[in-house]
Amino acid sequence: MDMATYITAFVTLFVVIDPIGLAPIFIALTPDMTGAERRRLGLRSLVIAAILLTLFGLAGEAILTGIGISISAFRIAGGLLLFLTALDMLFERRTERREGQAEGEGPSHDPSVFPLAMPLLAGPGALATMILLVGENQGAGHVVMVHLMMLAVLAIAMMLFVLATPLARALGRTGTMVVTRLLGMLLAALSVQFVIDGLRGSGLFG
Repeated sequence: MDMATYITAFVTLFVVIDPIGLAPIFIALTPDMTGAERRRLGLRSLVIAAILLTLFGLAGEAILTGIGISISAFRIAGGLLLFLTALDMLFERRTERREGQAEGEGPSHDPSVFPLAMPLLAGPGALATMILLVGENQGAGHVVMVHLMMLAVLAIAMMLFVLATPLARALGRTGTMVVTRLLGMLLAALSVQFVIDGLRGSGLFG
């Protein structure tokens, strides 16, 4: 078992889901809630996101095969999608878009399903990443390990949701922007690697 592969899977999912960037958005989506209410809402959103990500991890490749798309082609498309996400992070568009979604929800609205579970936690990039990571190896052990990495990222997200208020106060908007840009650089490099792997798998170059 190559642990480097699963460390890469963890880092990729961590960057795509971006629990650090979600913490201040979580606060904006849960105004006037007590700590206990925030924990319950955060746990509900994470359970829903885990179900969605697991479904795409287990059945995503079967869906692709059914409609005649090779995993190499999807890896290239997924890499390009992740690169666009990285550009959003680098130029701060993703945070602005998330904050716009948060401001559009009224205080009486339960945001656990939308927008928290989807698209903020289990967005298109995260769903595509699960299909790509699971598709790298057909072994059952690999599939289990990728899903454990996904659950580890969601567990970190839950910890940050619990610590959301003091974390946002400590980081501030400037700190959040710096972290987002650093993660965006890392995601850009990982997305290019996905495209290279997809081209190599397609046989277009060695």
